Amino acid sequence: MNRRSCLAALLSLPLAACVSSPAQFAKTDVDRMADLHRREVTASLGRLAEKLYRRNPREWKKGGHASLDAALAQLADPARAALSPEPGGRFGTAAVLAALADDYAHDRVAAYVGGLTNMLHDAFNGKTEFFILDDLDAQKLHNAARNVEIAAWKLANARRNQPEGDLPAGAPLLYSNEMTPVQNLSFEREFGRLVGNLDLLSSIVADKTNRGVVKIVQNLATAVFLPIK
Repeated sequence: MNRRSCLAALLSLPLAACVSSPAQFAKTDVDRMADLHRREVTASLGRLAEKLYRRNPREWKKGGHASLDAALAQLADPARAALSPEPGGRFGTAAVLAALADDYAHDRVAAYVGGLTNMLHDAFNGKTEFFILDDLDAQKLHNAARNVEIAAWKLANARRNQPEGDLPAGAPLLYSNEMTPVQNLSFEREFGRLVGNLDLLSSIVADKTNRGVVKIVQNLATAVFLPIK
């Protein structure tokens, strides 16, 4: 190979690299950060679903699933993120509220986690990966973080007005955190991780776009879910 051929071959190497991985050249540092936080949010939802099903096995059975794994697989299906997670057709935070209604007869975990999944899907503008031309809304992400806090409070405090099977009146609608006989705060930590990811990304996006976020302070006991769309 002569000198001219060698030079041509060397010059072609960066171009080949670009062609083999074009997506990396269409992302900013903020896009890569958004990708990371989006993956972490999805992982947190999966862990919450598994924890809830393990503490409340009657719920996946209500959903007609053959096993816990089958129920988790359905919740994790990306194609379902924009669909209603429960038979009544409710979506997002409406599904979360339905899951914690005393007379709800269907799979509470699917409605609760599926509703959170819907809400967060909207907060990320329906995307799971981000590129230069994709815009995120810092206010949506901030509102989503507050909604997760509200949903966590409602989960911890929702109680049965009537007995159901071997569950007495006054028992949690869905078992989660537990102080006795052995302290179990793994749900609280997972919700905290989820809120932290959303708040950090909201701050990063706000800094990038030079747009402030309106922070609404509510009492969790009387808080209403904030708009996302």
